[in-house]
Amino acid sequence: MSRSKSAGKPQNIRQAIIRLARALKPWRWAFAFSCFLAVASTLLALFGPKILGDITTRAVESLTATGQVDWPAITPLFFLLAGLYILSSLSSFVFDYIVHNKVTALFAKSLREQIVAKISRLPVSHFDKVQPGDVISRINNDVGLIDSSLSESIMQVISGFTTVVGSVVIMISLSLPLSLVAFAGIAIAIFAASRTAGLAQKFFRDERKVLGEINDLIEEDYTGQQIIKSNSHGAKSLAKFDKVNQNLFTASWSSQFYGALAFPLVSIFSNLSYVAVCLVGGMLAINKAITIGGVQAFIQYVHNIRRPLTQVAESAATIQHLLSAAERVFDFLDQPEQAPETENPQTIAKVRGAVEFHNVNFAYKEGHPVIKNFSVKIEPGSKVAIVGPTGAGKTTLINLLMRFYEPNSGYITIDGVPTQGMERGYLRGLFGMVLQDTWLFSGTILDNLRYGNQDCSLEQVRQVAKTSGLDHFVESLPETYMTKINEDSDNVSAGEKQLLTITRAMLAGHPMMILDEATSNVDTRTEQIIQDAMNHLTRGRTSFVIAHRLSTIRNADLILVMKDGNVVEQGTHHDLLQQNGFYTELYNSQFETD
Repeated sequence: MSRSKSAGKPQNIRQAIIRLARALKPWRWAFAFSCFLAVASTLLALFGPKILGDITTRAVESLTATGQVDWPAITPLFFLLAGLYILSSLSSFVFDYIVHNKVTALFAKSLREQIVAKISRLPVSHFDKVQPGDVISRINNDVGLIDSSLSESIMQVISGFTTVVGSVVIMISLSLPLSLVAFAGIAIAIFAASRTAGLAQKFFRDERKVLGEINDLIEEDYTGQQIIKSNSHGAKSLAKFDKVNQNLFTASWSSQFYGALAFPLVSIFSNLSYVAVCLVGGMLAINKAITIGGVQAFIQYVHNIRRPLTQVAESAATIQHLLSAAERVFDFLDQPEQAPETENPQTIAKVRGAVEFHNVNFAYKEGHPVIKNFSVKIEPGSKVAIVGPTGAGKTTLINLLMRFYEPNSGYITIDGVPTQGMERGYLRGLFGMVLQDTWLFSGTILDNLRYGNQDCSLEQVRQVAKTSGLDHFVESLPETYMTKINEDSDNVSAGEKQLLTITRAMLAGHPMMILDEATSNVDTRTEQIIQDAMNHLTRGRTSFVIAHRLSTIRNADLILVMKDGNVVEQGTHHDLLQQNGFYTELYNSQFETD
């Protein structure tokens, strides 16, 4: 199965930021208020150095003039300074509470809900191209990263912008020549940071992509250990993992290196600017062009500007990861969905089970038809077997019948009603399915059996289990129907799994049935038990049986023999053998093999 390619084509940073802003719209008022608090917290703290400078100037001047510090004039400034810092801290605390509890946590919850809802709206063709590990990575890793990093990034951006703008205004008001010296060093630092951030972005994107791939690989290898060991494929699996793991290491190392490189570059040029300001400021103070307190305040404002630049440089990796994660999440949410439901859906008053294919054509890929001008009429209550070599189109017919895929042309009817005129959920509710790959979930046997009919009692379950032949197996277990099935359902055999799914389908009571290779993975005796259960299951219901073992469908009312997307023969088992055609060839080849 091919891997998802979408993760390797992220949108650009600007688009990711715009999408984040749009996605946060439901929390815009809480977000706006928190932004106001962030600005207020920064501005309140921003006046601190100016007040400290005034305190220093007054203290030096009074001490020079009188030999004593003018405490009555200075003390109110200390109380004002303390009040500003207390209010700044409170504003910052409320910001953190609102953003963490009212914005980012709810936003992450909403993203997870959107992804899960999106999965239900995607066409089956999407899952043929995308591995589940990649989707799981987007739900857990990418959304989790957005949740943990978004509030930190918001505070850094708002606080940094406010600090820089406010500091620049105050610095110019204190001394224009000193400001020009400081801005020269800061400009060089910004240029260095932007260049390294651009280099880092590519590697952050690669890292998020390869992380999804390695999740896929781990899941495949973990769930397929039995197959890997039985085919002595362990060394090859390890080699494949080592290759992907090395790619992840390379991308991760490169992203961290270039992301971290911004910090020392900003630090070097900021420190050089800091030294230049101290030198020039001292000279200006000697010449009475600025007060000693003004120099002190100016140096602190240079530090204030340096701090947000340094924080951005330090958090470049976090911001890049955040944007790359957002790109992957939005890329998934933008995937094309299945065609919308019909506006006036039709239903069937009483399902009889007459199914008809009308000149149906279908191709998974344009120019490579799988079903070609297929037509057949199936009477209600018939047991229809579909046989043919691999790739003949057997499973494709079922996919079209269930509207997992739509025909390129032609249509299908049930009791005269076109399936395209029904809601997909309603249509699929008409069919019970027993597949070759059995699916059981972690829980009790009773929970699994009730999956399609939650209202049936334990006694009803037992009665149906006796009919299917499952009851004997279940009653032999210590906890009978309350026995737990583990996550991989490997504490029951393949035949027992199949009996469980057949019993589940019988309890659900669907008017029609689909059985796809339901006996292909079991021994001959278990096959007979399952065959008896299937006969009970299909009795009186229109049923479609896909089978490789032709001996299991001898009693079918109609056998459709498919080859290269066409029905080349049809009839009963006896009639087809009399024709001595392709079905006879298939049947004899199996008989000789068996």
